[in-house]
Amino acid sequence: MALHLLKLCVGPSSIEELEARISHNRAEAQRLGADPATVHITRMFPKRARDIAGRGSIYWVMKGTLICRQPIRAIEPITGQDGIERCRLVLDPAVTPVSPRPCRPFQGWRYLEARDAPADLDRASAGEVAEMPESLRRELAALGLI
Repeated sequence: MALHLLKLCVGPSSIEELEARISHNRAEAQRLGADPATVHITRMFPKRARDIAGRGSIYWVMKGTLICRQPIRAIEPITGQDGIERCRLVLDPAVTPVSPRPCRPFQGWRYLEARDAPADLDRASAGEVAEMPESLRRELAALGLI
């Protein structure tokens, strides 16, 4: 069974902003002749990396709501220029909206068992949900209606 990671998304406050950032970073890397892979660097290396890489996803929490995910292709140890060991998550650039649900703030990342992961939304449903005012989306998600 796949294991996932749950992480706060710092910066983008919507799926569209996250997709724009991914697109911009990939285009900039290609322009510079660098690897255009979509990556996220985190401090700690997951002890259960074998259960995640190639099978799990990173689920993003934006503005207090678990809202989307990206499949994790690989998990690699790296050493920063400062000599500190870090973890490089190689992500699929495709962002998949999920059934939104409230999530309290936390530091770092958390494991998310497959049985606890929210269901994917198709793009049509996600568009309808995205058009709702944020306060309504949060209230409906808290009630378990979306």
